[in-house]
Amino acid sequence: MTLKKFPLVLAAASLTLVAACDPTGPNANQNTQQGALIGALGGAAVGALTNNDGTIRERNQAALIGAALGAGVGAGVGNSLDRQAEELRRALRQDVGVSNNGNNLVVVLSQDLLFATNSTAVSGVSQNELRIVANSLNNYPNTTVNVIGHTDSTGAAEFNQDLSQRRAQAVSSVLVGGGVSPGRIRSIGAGENQPIASNQTASGRQANRRVEIIITPN
Repeated sequence: MTLKKFPLVLAAASLTLVAACDPTGPNANQNTQQGALIGALGGAAVGALTNNDGTIRERNQAALIGAALGAGVGAGVGNSLDRQAEELRRALRQDVGVSNNGNNLVVVLSQDLLFATNSTAVSGVSQNELRIVANSLNNYPNTTVNVIGHTDSTGAAEFNQDLSQRRAQAVSSVLVGGGVSPGRIRSIGAGENQPIASNQTASGRQANRRVEIIITPN
């Protein structure tokens, strides 16, 4: 595609985005809109490229059609993320984090809630929360799930790496026990390598001890 054609692609994507988005309230459809934009851009580009040998009019039409189709697919994915995030926020405890960045959902559970010190046995309270997550995953089956264990920097790095891996696997086992297909889930131990706060304070170390469940549309 030449640079001359690219403004047309953007215009097609923008027009389709406007049609795809519901303007009901700020951030009400954040990921629906973002998905529509990404889908429209991709669809417009593919439409233009696949008709590169046609006339300018044919390429323009192909770009518009590609943008419309891409926006519809992208908006559907984004809307699904929005719905799932809202359902999880309502169902889970307030101390379980649910964030929605437009590409995936991240459910964060504190390891202090999940496990006793140096243990890999999931607590009864957390098993209830994980069953809620499992039910949500079953309701939205077209996703993959990365379960990532994290520790603080206290103790040996090798021990922390192993502990985080075993804890991620323990959480994954509860999700599988809740009916989630094992083929959708990957267990990852990140050890102490991905802190989100300072390990120099007790509150920082507590924040770093966590398990993240990252839900990504296929």
